[in-house]
Amino acid sequence: MTVADFNQIRRSEHLPARIAAQIGREISEGRIAPGEKLPTEHLLAKTFGVSRSVVREAIAQLRNEGLVETRQGVGAFATEIERRQSLRIEQGDLSDRDTFRSLYQLRMPLEIEAAGLAAIHHTPEDMARIDEALAQMTGAEKWTEQGIAADLVFHRALAGATQNEYFLLFIGFIAERISLAINAARAKAVLEEIVEVTISEHVAIREAVASRDPVRARDAMRRHLEEAAGRLDLTLETF
Repeated sequence: MTVADFNQIRRSEHLPARIAAQIGREISEGRIAPGEKLPTEHLLAKTFGVSRSVVREAIAQLRNEGLVETRQGVGAFATEIERRQSLRIEQGDLSDRDTFRSLYQLRMPLEIEAAGLAAIHHTPEDMARIDEALAQMTGAEKWTEQGIAADLVFHRALAGATQNEYFLLFIGFIAERISLAINAARAKAVLEEIVEVTISEHVAIREAVASRDPVRARDAMRRHLEEAAGRLDLTLETF
């Protein structure tokens, strides 16, 4: 597989999702063979005309879909066919509002429970990853695509802190799928307001998890998800 087979992504598109879709097609249609190593982050970033952090987000999405496996210090490889997961939702399917609402409804109990478990089970390394993502969300890049990427990293880091790999798998998968909606919410609102509100909600989650208070962590996550749904004009069933 050569990087020449990929097309540069238009800047108007949500970059990680579009890059993942293009690489995913190459894998699904056999142009990247099972077990074959993907080009390096550097080469992919240069080919697509994006930053390496955007490429990392795309690879993380493919990993959540079971199409890619990453090996520490070696790189990313197309998953062998017999080990691939069947869980897959095409981004285009979520253009249907009812379908999108259903996926967001599924996100609610998973992320709320994950926040509580993370408060109990997190390690110092988990908190470092959560804090790193939060720092990126609150830094100079908070107004950019990188800020959205950091938001997704925060939720994956929290899922990882549960010490239950299935939370990481499913929450990572869902978070990637709804990432385009974060862009939609930003486009509809006053950017300064929505970014600052979103950051404050994530800070509240972080503080509750760090204090090892599962009830408070669950409440903070519930408030964040309900407020985020409101910013998307979604009406969810909550109890």
